[in-house]
Amino acid sequence: MPGFGHRAPYKLLSVLLQYPGDEVEQAQPELVAASRQGAPGAQREMSKFFRYWEVTPWPQVREEYVETFDLQRRCSLYLTFFTHGETRRRGQELLRLKWLYRAAGLELEGPELPDYLPVMLEFASLAPGSAGRELLQEHRTGLELLWLRLNELESPYACLVQLIRRSLKPLAASQLEVVHRLIQAGPPAEAVGLRPFAPPEVMPWAEVRW
Repeated sequence: MPGFGHRAPYKLLSVLLQYPGDEVEQAQPELVAASRQGAPGAQREMSKFFRYWEVTPWPQVREEYVETFDLQRRCSLYLTFFTHGETRRRGQELLRLKWLYRAAGLELEGPELPDYLPVMLEFASLAPGSAGRELLQEHRTGLELLWLRLNELESPYACLVQLIRRSLKPLAASQLEVVHRLIQAGPPAEAVGLRPFAPPEVMPWAEVRW
């Protein structure tokens, strides 16, 4: 894993990619201090993000987060959306992730879906061995599409996703082909006349537009 020693700062990245609410605002000094304990390569990328925090009023930080991740499908933090859209296959993948977390002793709390990137990063920080990194590697295509869009927007969050990318293996040729196809066509859609998928607790949106 180039530049990060034994383990990427997945726990810290999980916090930084969540909505910047009051707890995150109050924890800024601790988060900055934690970023300085990592490998030099990770510290450099983190410093880019924290400079954004330093020069941006906090209400604007929150507004830009919502505009980026909540109002733009191409910046979705729900990684299976990129590859499965709102289809039955996505429902099956969400259930598989829930079972995987439960088997590892990580019970999801709150409303977030198991493919939410901060949840995946939390799992990666806690999972034994390489299990967490392997899970992120499975969703390398979604990460790539997210990073490409954030980079295109010159978003300060691009450097955080870049850190995740660098902790994983490069995309295989077959994955690159999928990335190029999804850039053009967007995520797959369910066949006409079929409900998106069941059960309803794993369905975050009723309607999707790319």
